[in-house]
Amino acid sequence: MSFTPYRDVLPSGLRVVTVETPHLHTALLAIYVRTGSRHETPANNGVSHYLEHLFFRGSESWPDTVRMNAAVEEVGGNLNGVTTRDHGYYYTPLHPAHLRVGMDILGDMLTRPRLTDMEVERQIILEEMLDEVDEKGRDIDLDNLSKHLLFPQHPLAQKIAGTRDSVSALKHAQVLEHFAQHYVTGNLVVTAAGRVRREEVLELAERAFAHLPRGPASSETPPPRGAPGPLLHFVTHDESQTEFRLNFRAVPEQHEDYPALQILRRVLDDGLSSRLPFEIVEKRGLAYSVHASLDGYHDAGLFEVEAASAPEKASQVVEESLRVIAQLCDTEIGEEELSRAKRRHRMLLEFSQDSPGELAGWFGGTELFRTPETFDHRADLVDSQSAAKVREVARRYFRRDNLTVVAVGQRKGLKALERVVAEAPGLP
Repeated sequence: MSFTPYRDVLPSGLRVVTVETPHLHTALLAIYVRTGSRHETPANNGVSHYLEHLFFRGSESWPDTVRMNAAVEEVGGNLNGVTTRDHGYYYTPLHPAHLRVGMDILGDMLTRPRLTDMEVERQIILEEMLDEVDEKGRDIDLDNLSKHLLFPQHPLAQKIAGTRDSVSALKHAQVLEHFAQHYVTGNLVVTAAGRVRREEVLELAERAFAHLPRGPASSETPPPRGAPGPLLHFVTHDESQTEFRLNFRAVPEQHEDYPALQILRRVLDDGLSSRLPFEIVEKRGLAYSVHASLDGYHDAGLFEVEAASAPEKASQVVEESLRVIAQLCDTEIGEEELSRAKRRHRMLLEFSQDSPGELAGWFGGTELFRTPETFDHRADLVDSQSAAKVREVARRYFRRDNLTVVAVGQRKGLKALERVVAEAPGLP
């Protein structure tokens, strides 16, 4: 893991990240932009996601969207876009010999969009939102519910797609205003990874984004600490399973505690032999699956455990999850288990070198917020963690007053679930 990406700034102020990996047979272009639902207000919530949809309605040079998509597909590509809470990105894989086609089309889409067919896209987005609500229009999405509980009165609590009311009321002028404010040179990173050459990437990017106006990067207000836990938010929903997520406020990637959190995540969930799947799925048969993950922003982080079970078993799954987590606060991880987590972490980072998408996200997506570290540096940081340090970090974040739980399902077993969350057994 010895290569280092090239980080360049064009005369316009646009940043370009090139990750040359000539051993691969593919290339990937990705354009990252620092705008998402946390850069919105309740009045225009959903506008970043709306813009994402509208970009694919064509541009000045490519008003015919069938021709636009066909041109990319003919060179091995497939245009895609994603909006998150703190950024968005637009990307396509490509044959390395046809980088210009993808760069020209992405550049025209994001600098000279037609922004037409608003009403058609509005209906599509409103349909898309139905996945997140029940028949009464109540939010049943665990991620939305968690962010609302964790970040009350803060933009990170806003839904990525917006609400039915906000999207229904969005005007063309609001879309144009958001586009003009955020799609500027200081707020975008152009990334190319795979069998690409730095000189060609820079030349193509300067040409394709010549119409991008100058402007500064977006800024954000850090989220304050929420109310002390343990907290439970339960939404009644008549489904065969109860879904739930345990959340612990943590730290962003650049924090000194993050490498130990990565080890904790792997000890808890990194295959069927790791602690949560073994204790809850394999040993007790309480749930079909259980997952631990780290979710982060440049100024905040979350440690999450998610599962689904029969309603009458939900309290048992939460109780067992908390018991397994609490063990990490009480007892140091054994040397063999610690070494395994470190080896797995380094190996999977090495695997990432075979994925232009992983490379683009690591170096290009991170560049939006800070200077990205190398894979080697991250692996070395994880390798340097001692069992005592990992236990210390577990005790710092896996606390009763740092626990929030959201659950969606039948009321059967709710009292038992409320009791378990209130007691948070074993946590310091």
